[in-house]
Amino acid sequence: MQRHKRRIATALSGVVATLLLSLSLTAAPAQAATHNPVVFVHGLSGSASGWDDWVADFKADGYSSSELDAWSYDWGQSNATSAQQLATEIRNVLARTGASKVDLVAHSMGVLSTRYYLKNLGGTAYVDDFVSVAGTNHGTSVASLCAWLYTSCKEMQTGSAYVTALNSGDETPGSVSYASYWSDCDSAVVPNSSALLSGATNVDVGCISHTDTNNDHGVYTQVRDFIA
Repeated sequence: MQRHKRRIATALSGVVATLLLSLSLTAAPAQAATHNPVVFVHGLSGSASGWDDWVADFKADGYSSSELDAWSYDWGQSNATSAQQLATEIRNVLARTGASKVDLVAHSMGVLSTRYYLKNLGGTAYVDDFVSVAGTNHGTSVASLCAWLYTSCKEMQTGSAYVTALNSGDETPGSVSYASYWSDCDSAVVPNSSALLSGATNVDVGCISHTDTNNDHGVYTQVRDFIA
């Protein structure tokens, strides 16, 4: 009788072990990113390190390192070329994180490549929120100082063929949520109103210098809340 009980117990243990193994094999895959990954794009003469303050702020607010991608590129080349490279970068971020979309945050001239990606390279399918920070969305007269030296800067001039084409038709295409944060004393975006986008949430952040807009904590909190 005892031997029979032991056999039943052994059999039950085997069934339980099999069920547990089955559950472990069919468990949900690793959880995708908690937030949309944020891809940061710097501007003329900038680099990924220009976003260090905001990357630290996002981490303090619960984002993981894998959800924050400060991208570096050759800022002297055509903004259209940068846009094509950005498309590859975003595909890599989505593959790495398992997310379906990113949030795109661009500073200064960085809006010219990011918006090209959205308008001309199918980027609206992969971007949830787009944020322009002190963006030269409609060009800037200051670009005449470097237009002779860099293709990107020539394209950034007010009235250039690049800027004109970028802003033809819908300035905020697709189902992406757009915001533009601009300073009313920005000496690099002239006129300051060039930063505004038709169809976007346009926010005057007050008098903040061009180089401070993308590390200012007050602007950060507004951007964070917009993409949340």
